[in-house]
Amino acid sequence: MRKWLPLTAVCLGAFMLLVDVTIVTVALPDMAADMSTDFAGLQWVMDVYALALAALLLGAGSLADRIGRRRVYLGGLVLFAASSLACGLADGPAALIAFRAVQGIGGAAMFATTMALLSSAYQGRDRGVAFGVWGAVNGAAAAAGPVIGGLLTEHFGWRWIFFINLPVCALAVWVTLKAVAESRDPRAKGLDLPGMAAFTVGAGALTYALIRVGENGWTSAATLGLFGLAVAAFAAFVLVELRGPRPMLDLSLFRSPVFVAVMAAGLLLSGAAFSYLMYVSLWLQSAEGMSPVGGGLVLLPMSLAGFVVAALAGRLLHGAPARLTIGGGLLLIGAGALLQAWMLDAGDGWTALVPGLLVTGVGVGMATPALAATAMGAVAPARAGMAGGALNTARQLGTALGIAVLGAVFHAGLADGLGGRPRELADALASGGAGRLLAVPAAREWVDAAFASGLRDTFLVSGAMGLAGALAVALLVGRPAAGAPVPAQGGAPAGAAAAAPAVAPAAAPGSGRTSG
Repeated sequence: MRKWLPLTAVCLGAFMLLVDVTIVTVALPDMAADMSTDFAGLQWVMDVYALALAALLLGAGSLADRIGRRRVYLGGLVLFAASSLACGLADGPAALIAFRAVQGIGGAAMFATTMALLSSAYQGRDRGVAFGVWGAVNGAAAAAGPVIGGLLTEHFGWRWIFFINLPVCALAVWVTLKAVAESRDPRAKGLDLPGMAAFTVGAGALTYALIRVGENGWTSAATLGLFGLAVAAFAAFVLVELRGPRPMLDLSLFRSPVFVAVMAAGLLLSGAAFSYLMYVSLWLQSAEGMSPVGGGLVLLPMSLAGFVVAALAGRLLHGAPARLTIGGGLLLIGAGALLQAWMLDAGDGWTALVPGLLVTGVGVGMATPALAATAMGAVAPARAGMAGGALNTARQLGTALGIAVLGAVFHAGLADGLGGRPRELADALASGGAGRLLAVPAAREWVDAAFASGLRDTFLVSGAMGLAGALAVALLVGRPAAGAPVPAQGGAPAGAAAAAPAVAPAAAPGSGRTSG
């Protein structure tokens, strides 16, 4: 059994990463009540973690290739533990958001190294077993996150969703020190610090602009200034990557239409399938009066459907064209969101969402295992690790931007559903204050109408994102000529990242961030 200790160390870290994405969702109403935070603050608690991951994944992989993957993984575990403790002790929303960002930095260091550590620890059949277990753990973590978060929040308080990481981190550090060997890439180059800085500024400015648009408006000087900063930063990133001596992302990869389609699919999949869950959770707990456990259980059908379908797809759809697996999955994700918009009316309960959540979960299970394999199959083998890292970055960015975009849509929908009542009531509802407002005898009807309006608009935009992703795949992943290779799902571990919000397999076995 000693030979499986490296797998245990890596799976502990992966489990924490994925649980921490979903575990926060069901705790948001309690956080809002305890810290009296506003709607934008709740968005940042979710968004800043995904932003840190998106901005630093490629850079963390470069650093790990250069100084040692085990060392970077251990550093990430320690930083993740320390920031989790700080999140649990935070005395206000600003401190919580700041420590969530640090948590994302630790998570990036862990996530960027997991697959490379497994590749160096196992060979042959053992490697296949290791990646299969790793994928199953990813899916199980995503499914368990809302339930674990609900149990901890309901019985111990929301701070325990962070404190629970400490013993897991300690165990992972001990097993890593005991059983995981160091590995490096002797050909690794230096860090692309200018590229990392430009990408971080661009992603942060764009997300901040979208979060604040509900308050500032689309045409305000503040909004336009932030959008301008984002455009300038992304332009600088492109120039740095084209001209810099050590680019963390080879932009020539985007000459492949298939690679472009996969990046767009990864970004839109995360935005369409997962970003609205925080707004659903706010509705379930603040307006419907459900407990954190109950709110978590409502979201479970989507995660379980994704996990089961991904496990089956790895076997039944092996070798199927990406147009079918990824495009069809995104089509189902869009259809699932639109089904929720169609079925939800004012006064309806959580059962109205279940059919749409199940359809969305099936779509996630179809598309996710194929994404990484198709991305890496679209580039030269020497760039497989970079392609996998780019896909994970796209998925994290999709989550961050999706939460921001859908937050603006949700808030505007709440205001429209209030039927001329003061706009401040929309702020109260969006910040988890429905319970207090429902103490007013006549409030039930218009609170239900506001949430139905906000959620329907949110589902409609989510559905449009899913359909746009399916269209991109259909247009860019062309039908190959006779005898040409077909981008397909083959190679992805069965069940890998089955229902993991914005997290997909990082690279092919044997890859760090880059190869060659």
